[in-house]
Amino acid sequence: MPFPFVGDDKSTIARLLNTLPQVGQLEWIGIRPVRRAPMVPMQEATVETDRHLSGDHARPKPGGKRQITLIQAEHLPAVAGYLGLTEAVDPARLRRNLVVSGLNLLALKNHQVRIGDEVVLEITGECHPCSRMEEELGPGGYNAMRGHGGLTARILHGGTIRVGDAVQVIAAS
Repeated sequence: MPFPFVGDDKSTIARLLNTLPQVGQLEWIGIRPVRRAPMVPMQEATVETDRHLSGDHARPKPGGKRQITLIQAEHLPAVAGYLGLTEAVDPARLRRNLVVSGLNLLALKNHQVRIGDEVVLEITGECHPCSRMEEELGPGGYNAMRGHGGLTARILHGGTIRVGDAVQVIAAS
């Protein structure tokens, strides 16, 4: 089957998919020191190359696609709205490591992003909600998170990140 775009122009869609000029901002950092423990918000954290956030209980495999998780800040009020809440959901309740604003994370699968001056992540896929969302957010929590669960990433280069750091797309993987 031919490529489904006018004139079979793959270069046009490739250009469109890789045009991501905006810069986002790191709004929140969180770790879970122990499995099933509440998230602990941090102002800064050490990101270990090909591992995880220092102090987080997660022990992903080297080369794994789920070494760190991100969620879009703009999705927090949407999730709250689906639950009938009047204020945005606290990111600590959603069990993601990083909250980013100002950048469409869903457009970044297979792209690399730099956070601050040092850290480079490769966005690897969606982070689907788990059944814990019902416990955390109440009835309907799982469905409220569907399509808004964030993304997973591989850590290509570690370093220190801080709330307020710039988040910028640097390359398509």
